[in-house]
Amino acid sequence: MGLSAAPGCRAGERGPRWRRPWKLLALGLLSASSVLAAAPGAGAMSREEKRRLGNQVLEMFDHAYSNYMEHAYPADELMPLTCRGRVRGQEPSRGDVDDALGKFSLTLIDTLDTLVVLNKTKEFEEAVKKVIKDVNLDNDIVVSVFETNIRVLGGLLGGHSVAIMLKEKGEYMQWYNGELLHMAKELGYKLLPAFNTTSGLPYPRVNLKFGVRHPEARTGTETDTCTACAGTLILEFAALSRFTGTSIFEEYARKALDFIWEKRQRSSNLVGVTINIHTGDWVRKDSGVGAGIDSYYEYLLKAYVLLGDDSFLERFNTHYDAIMRYISQPPLLLDVHIHKPMLNARTWMDSLLAFFPGLQVLKGDIRPAIETHEMLYQVIKKHNFLPEAFTTDFRVHWAQHPLRPEFAESTYFLYKATGDPYYLEVGKTLIENLNKYARVPCGFAAMKDVRTGSHEDRMDSFFLAEMFKYLYLLFADKEDMIFDIEDYIFTTEAHLLPLWLSTTNQTISKKNTSTEYTELDDSNFDWTCPNTQILFPNDPMFAQSIREPLKNVVDKSCPRGISRAEESLGSGPKPPLRARDFMASNPEHLEILKKMGVSLIHLKDGRVQLVQHAVQAASSLDAEDGLRFMQEMIELSSQQQKEQQLPPRAVQIVSHPFFGRVVLTAGPAQFGMDLSKHKAGTRGFVATIKPYNGCSEITNPEAVKEKIALMQRGQCMFAEKARNIQKAGAIGGIVIDDNEGSSSDTAPLFQMAGDGKNTDDITIPMLFLFNKEGNIILDAIREYEAVEVLLSDKAKDRATIFKDLEMENMDQKSSESDAHKPNSEEAPSDSQDAGAVGEEPEGGGESSAVGDPDPLSAASTASASVSMAKEDPHTSGPAEASAPEPACTPGDSQLQEQNTQTEATSKAHWDSKVQPMESILADWNEDIEAFEMMEKDEL
Repeated sequence: MGLSAAPGCRAGERGPRWRRPWKLLALGLLSASSVLAAAPGAGAMSREEKRRLGNQVLEMFDHAYSNYMEHAYPADELMPLTCRGRVRGQEPSRGDVDDALGKFSLTLIDTLDTLVVLNKTKEFEEAVKKVIKDVNLDNDIVVSVFETNIRVLGGLLGGHSVAIMLKEKGEYMQWYNGELLHMAKELGYKLLPAFNTTSGLPYPRVNLKFGVRHPEARTGTETDTCTACAGTLILEFAALSRFTGTSIFEEYARKALDFIWEKRQRSSNLVGVTINIHTGDWVRKDSGVGAGIDSYYEYLLKAYVLLGDDSFLERFNTHYDAIMRYISQPPLLLDVHIHKPMLNARTWMDSLLAFFPGLQVLKGDIRPAIETHEMLYQVIKKHNFLPEAFTTDFRVHWAQHPLRPEFAESTYFLYKATGDPYYLEVGKTLIENLNKYARVPCGFAAMKDVRTGSHEDRMDSFFLAEMFKYLYLLFADKEDMIFDIEDYIFTTEAHLLPLWLSTTNQTISKKNTSTEYTELDDSNFDWTCPNTQILFPNDPMFAQSIREPLKNVVDKSCPRGISRAEESLGSGPKPPLRARDFMASNPEHLEILKKMGVSLIHLKDGRVQLVQHAVQAASSLDAEDGLRFMQEMIELSSQQQKEQQLPPRAVQIVSHPFFGRVVLTAGPAQFGMDLSKHKAGTRGFVATIKPYNGCSEITNPEAVKEKIALMQRGQCMFAEKARNIQKAGAIGGIVIDDNEGSSSDTAPLFQMAGDGKNTDDITIPMLFLFNKEGNIILDAIREYEAVEVLLSDKAKDRATIFKDLEMENMDQKSSESDAHKPNSEEAPSDSQDAGAVGEEPEGGGESSAVGDPDPLSAASTASASVSMAKEDPHTSGPAEASAPEPACTPGDSQLQEQNTQTEATSKAHWDSKVQPMESILADWNEDIEAFEMMEKDEL
C-alpha cells in the first residue's frame, strides 16, 4: 500500500477537478513535515546521518539485486542460502506460495521502478531491455491472478510509468517505445479469462497459456477466493485501460468490486475473508484488516484518488467506520465475526495488518495509526522482526518472517505525516536488523523462526519491490530524487502509477444506485483526506504524547484494549467473562458461568469439565457470551497442551568464512543438556564419527574428543547414539537425517525422544538436522576441514560470537602463561556439562518426556502432533514446536509460557543443482571483506 500524496478535501469538493490541488496539498504535507522535523527540541536526525542511512539502503539493495541477477536471473526468485534461482517445477512445491511464480523473471519485473526511485537509471535501462528481450508471458503454467496482477502487471505498468517520465526528461530511455505497456496489455488479456464467472469475481488462478476452462488449463474448478484477491485489481486494471484506451480491463475490475460491495454484511458493513465466486456466499465469515482482506480496503480509497469516483470513497468510509467501531481495539486490530461483530473471531493478529497505519495516514486518522504502529514496533524490538502472527498478549503465534515490507511502509507515511524524527530511528532499526540477522552472502534470507534466528532459503520479489523503496524514501530529501514522487500513487506492491491517469481515457460508468449507502455520522465525511492543520498541531511532541503510554505495552503489560462493554456502558454492567481470566475458585465467576448456561463438573482426576446448554442461559445475549467463552476455553486448552512441546533449536556455523551468518533450524532432544537454560550454548568444531551411525562404540575417539560429533540417523535409538559419543569425549552431537532431500523447509520439526529408560546420564546437547541442512555442514567440511558451530536455543549475533572468541583466546593465553609459572596452584574445578557455556537460571524447573514403548509412536495434542520416536524410523515425525514467550497473568506479567508455531506455508528442498562450495565461496569473498569492514566500523 502506498500513496505519496495526501490532500485535505471536504466532502463536497470531491472529484477529478481537484487533481492538481491534491498535489499542492501533498507538498504542503511534506513541507509541514520538514518544519516539524526541524523544530527546536524535536531531536531531529542530522542531514549527514540521514544521507549515511540512505546510502546504506542503496548498498543493501545492490547486494540483493546483484546477487539475484548473478545467481538467479532469469529465474523468478533468488534462493539466497544456496545461491541459485528458484524455478517452478524444479523445486519441491511449497503450495500456494508458488502460485506467484510464472517463469517470467518475477523479481526483475517487480524491481523495475525501484531502480528509478533509487536513482539507478542506467541499471533500469539495462533491466528494461532484458525484460523486453527475455521474458515470455505465454507459459503453460497456473498462476495466482492476485499475485500476477500486483507484481507482474503492476511491475510492467510501474516500469512503463517511469520509463516515459525519463524519456520526457531527455537523457535516458530515448529508444523506448512503450514495449513494457505492450507486454502489460498482453498479460492483461491473459488474466481476463479468470473473470468468466456469473458474479464477475475472478477465479483465484489462471493458466497463462490456456486460460481457465480449457481441458489443458489444470484450473477453473475452484469455488472460493479471498476478498483481497478479487478486490485488489482496480488500480492496475484501470491504469492499463487509461494507458491503452481499452476499457474492458477497468470494467471487469469495477464489476468485481461492485459485487463484493453488494455482498457485504449489511448490519455490520463488514466483509468476510473468503467468498464463493459463483454464489457470493461468505465462506469464511471472520473479518479484519490483515491477510485475505487488507488490500481490498486500500484499493477502495486509492481508486478514489486515482479515478476520482465518489462511490469508491463512500464505500471506503462506510467500511472504515465499521472497522473503527468493531475491529479497532487500540492499539490492537482484532478479527471479528461479520454477523456478530461484537465477538472476536480469534485472539491473534497477522503481520499483514502492519500496512493499516499507513492507510490511516492517507485517511487522515493519525492517532490510531500512531498507536497501532507503536505496538507493532514494540513487538519488533522484542523479536527483531514482526512474526507472521502474534497473540493479543504479544507471544509468537507463527514464527516465520518473509521480510515483509508493510511495517516499513507505515513508518514512511507516519514520518511524512508527522515529521517526527522518531520514525527515522525506527527505520534505522529496521536497517540494522536486516543487516544483522537476515543478510547472507548471496542476498537476504527470510527468517524461518524469529525466535531462533534460523533462515529460510527464500527472498521474495516484494522485498526488492517495496522494502528498499520505502526505506530509501524515508531518508531521502527532495533533492535526492530525480523526479517528483508526489506525482504518483503507490499500488499495494509499491509500484508507481501517475496521478494524471485520472483525466485520461476515462471509463464512463453509472453510479451504483442499486444499494443505499449506510447513513453515517457527518463527521466521518468532514475531512476525507489528511490535512496537516487538522491532523495535529504544529507540535513536534504530538506523536510522542500518543506513543508514550504504549512504550512498554509488550514487555510490561497485558493490553487487551478497552472493552466494548466498558466503552459503551461506562460504569454500567461489566464486560463478559473471558476464558483467560476464569478461575474455578472464584464464586463470582461461577455465578457468571451459570448465567451463561455453562455447567462446571469436577472430575475424579482433579480436572474440571465445562459444558454449555444454551437453553439454560439467562438470556439470548448471555447464551452468546457462553458460546464465545466455550470457544475461547477450547482454544486456550489446546494451546496449553501444545505448550508442552519443545521449541526448535539453532545450529550456527561460526568459523571462517561463515562467521555466524548461516543458521540452520534444528530439532531438539528430550534428553541431554537443555540449551534453553545455557544462554551461550555449546560451541565446538565438528567431527564425523566412525561408525557413522553411532550405534556402537566409537572407533575414532581421538577425532571426536572435545568436539561436536556428526552422525547419521538410523539403525538404533537416539539415546544410544548420544551415550556412545559422550563416552568418546564429544561435547555435543548432531544427528543428520538419512532421508535424501528432507528439509526443515518442507517437513514439520522433528523431536528426538529417549529410549523409555532414564536418560539423566546423558549430559551433552543433542540436535537433529534434516538432510538438506546437514549437507550444508558436510559440504563446508569438505571445503574447510575445520568447521566450528554453535548449538543454542536461538542464533547469536556476530558481535557476541566474536566477543566470546576473543574471551576464549585470552583465557587460552592466560592458561598457557600460568602453566609456566612456578608453584602455580590448580583451582578446583566445578562439575559441569562438558562444552556448555553459561549458567542455569535460578529456579529453573526440569521437564522430562519418557518415550512410548512403541518405537514408532507419537504424542499428539488437539491441534498438532509431535514425533517422539525412540527408535530411529525413516519417516519424519510430524511436529510443530515453539519457544518460551512471556505471558501475563494477574499479579505477574513475567511468567514464562510456551507458544506453538504453525507453519503457514511449506518451503523447498535442495536438489542436485546445488553449486559446489568452492564456487559459492568464491562469490562470497568480496562480501565477506565488506562484512569485516562493517564489523570494524561498528567496533
